[in-house]
Amino acid sequence: MTDLSWRFASFGGFVAIALLAWLTGGRRSPGWRTLSGAAFLAWGLGAAIFLFPGARSVLKWMNDALLALILASQKGAQFLFGPLALGPGQSLPDGTSSVGFVLAFQVLPSVVFFSAVVSALYFLNIMPRIVNFLARGFYRFMRISGAEALSAGASIFVGIESGIAIRPFLEKMTRSELLTLLTCMMATVAGTVMGIYVLALKDVVPNIAGHLVSASLISIPCAVLMSKLFIPEDETPVTLGRVPDSPEESVSGKPSNVVSALLEGGNQGVTMSLGIASALIIVLGLSAVADLILSFFDEELSLTQILGWLAWPFVVLMGLRPEEWELGAQVLGTRLVETEVVSYFQLAAMQAGETPVFSSRSAIILSYALCGFVHLASFGIFVGGLAALVPDRIKDFSELGLKGLWTAFLATIATGCIAGVFV
Repeated sequence: MTDLSWRFASFGGFVAIALLAWLTGGRRSPGWRTLSGAAFLAWGLGAAIFLFPGARSVLKWMNDALLALILASQKGAQFLFGPLALGPGQSLPDGTSSVGFVLAFQVLPSVVFFSAVVSALYFLNIMPRIVNFLARGFYRFMRISGAEALSAGASIFVGIESGIAIRPFLEKMTRSELLTLLTCMMATVAGTVMGIYVLALKDVVPNIAGHLVSASLISIPCAVLMSKLFIPEDETPVTLGRVPDSPEESVSGKPSNVVSALLEGGNQGVTMSLGIASALIIVLGLSAVADLILSFFDEELSLTQILGWLAWPFVVLMGLRPEEWELGAQVLGTRLVETEVVSYFQLAAMQAGETPVFSSRSAIILSYALCGFVHLASFGIFVGGLAALVPDRIKDFSELGLKGLWTAFLATIATGCIAGVFV
C-alpha cells in the first residue's frame, strides 16, 4: 500500500470510531450542530498543525519552550538528589556521572515544578484568561453548554481541577454534560504531568513536546464528538448560551502572593507525584501477579498480551502498517491498566535502538493516541474527585465513569487517526 492509502485508512478509522461510539451508546438521534462543529474543529486543528508552515513553527517554539522548562525543573532535582537525578550520559560539574535512568528522581520532580508554575499562572490571572479564551472558542464552534466549554478548556492544563472551575454548576448539569466533562478530563493530559511524557520521548520523536500539546488540543473536540454520539443532549443545560467565568481560585486556592502560589502549587505537585508513584507501584505489582496467575494456564500468556489482543483492531483503524500491529497493540493496550506513563516509556524503548520498531509516522500516531488519562486508575481519580465536590451526584458519576473511560479511549484513538492522515 502507498503512503496515501495508509492516510485513507486512518480517515476510515476515524469514521469507524465515531460509528462505534454511537452503536455502543444510546443510538439516539444526536445533535448534528454539535457533532458537525466538533468534527470540523478537530480536523481543522489537525490540518492547521500539520500542514501550515506557521503552525509548524509554533509547534517547534512550544517544544523548545517546554524543553527549556523541563531543563530548568531538573536543576532543583539535581541539587537535592545529585547523580540520581542525572539522565543517562549526563554528569555533574564535579564529574560525577549518572547512575542510569531512575524515574522517581529524574521524572517526577518535573511534576512538582510544573504544578508550581501552573499555580502561579492562575494567581497572576494568566491561566484563567487562556482557559476562557479557549472555552469561548469551543462554545462557538461546537455549541456545547458554557460549563462544558469551560471544563474542556481547563482540561488541557489541569486534571480534576477542571471540575472545580465549574463546581457551582455540577449539581444541575445533565447526564450528557457530565459524560462530556469526564470524557474531556480523561482524553487529555494535564500540563502538570506532560513533562513526564516529554522526557520519555524527547530523544526519539522530534518536537514531541509540541506534538503532545497539539494532541491534547485536538482531543477536546474528539471527546465532545464521542460523548455526544454516546449520550446525545436531550435536556436544557443551565449554562446553555453563555460561558461562565473561570474562577481564579480553581487551582491556587486564593494564595496571598506569587510565592505562596508557587509553594502551594509545588505542594500539590508533591501530592500528585506521590499519587503517580503509588499508582505505578500498585498497578505494576498487580500486573506481575496477574502474569503469574496466567502462567499457570500458559507460560507464554501475559496481561500485556491479552490487552494487546483487545487493542489490535484500534491499531489497525489508526493506519499503522501490518508489521507494526502486534507491538503497537501491546503499547496501546498496556495503557489501559498500567497507565500511559508505562506505555510512553515502552514506546521510547522500542524507538531507541539502532533499528526503531515503528516508522516515524507510526510513532507520532501512537504518541497522539496515548495522550490521555485513559486507564482504570483514572476512573477512581476523576469519579472520586467529582463525587467529593458534589456528593449528591455520586450515583451519576459512578454510572458514567466507565462510559467516560470508553468514550475517552475512542476520542484518543480518533486523535491518533487525525494524526495518521496529516503527519
